[in-house]
Amino acid sequence: MSEQGGGPSARRRLADERARAAARGRRQRALLVVLGAVALAGVVVAAVVVLVSRNGGEGPAIDDYKGALAPATRQQDGSVAMAKPGVAAPVLDVWEDFQCPACKAMEARLGGTMKQLAADGELKVVYRPFQLFQQEPLMSNSRRAANAAACMPAGHWVKYHDRLYAEQPEEGRKGFLPQDLIAWAADLGVTDPSFAACVNGEQKMKTVDQASALAGRSGVDATPYLALNGRKVDDDVLGSPDELKKAVAKAAGSAPAPGGTRSSGTATGDAAPARGMPRATVALR
Repeated sequence: MSEQGGGPSARRRLADERARAAARGRRQRALLVVLGAVALAGVVVAAVVVLVSRNGGEGPAIDDYKGALAPATRQQDGSVAMAKPGVAAPVLDVWEDFQCPACKAMEARLGGTMKQLAADGELKVVYRPFQLFQQEPLMSNSRRAANAAACMPAGHWVKYHDRLYAEQPEEGRKGFLPQDLIAWAADLGVTDPSFAACVNGEQKMKTVDQASALAGRSGVDATPYLALNGRKVDDDVLGSPDELKKAVAKAAGSAPAPGGTRSSGTATGDAAPARGMPRATVALR
């Protein structure tokens, strides 16, 4: 029935419907304003978190450790073990992606402690770089860095590892370019043309792919991921040098978990308030 043909009651109903529609429109516009403000706040918070991470927060710089380094050796699977001769346990597996900001933060927080424990003969550290990221440009950045690390002679490997973190590209930007990877090696005295050829030719990509596949089989689904005697460490250990030292001391008297890294248990230090640690979580291939 049209407005002209209806009686007073019909006109009132039509007026009420228009009023309700106008109210709905006002509510929707208000909701959009609120959601926009929330989204903007989220961007600001994310920017602050990223900035703090890039500035290192309150933690030390990557190269803050100035003590002795235990010898590093390349293992058959391509990983690099850092330990004094004769030290076979406890074993700390460090699964990492050089493009991962959380790994860089973890290295700044715990890297010096790992080096000190290894130099003191209390720990064997096994570095296991792999490709975690699946989207560009992060994936290619990760692969180039891991390939260069696999090309690096073991004698210079730990310092090159630290340099890669110090030069980590900003998220979303292409980085770890071959010419830079070669120049950073030259700064450490590695000028053999075979290294440059290995980087430019991506000669160790098979090793990178094998490491990534092993990470998936070992239950590594996020980085940073540390496993002590085959047991994933909890967030307290991951977040505190003192807790790491306590966990290593406890692990010195325990047997490695069967099956390598994958384990339903966790390695812990003394009880402490849980801390939620930032992680990069991406599905592995």
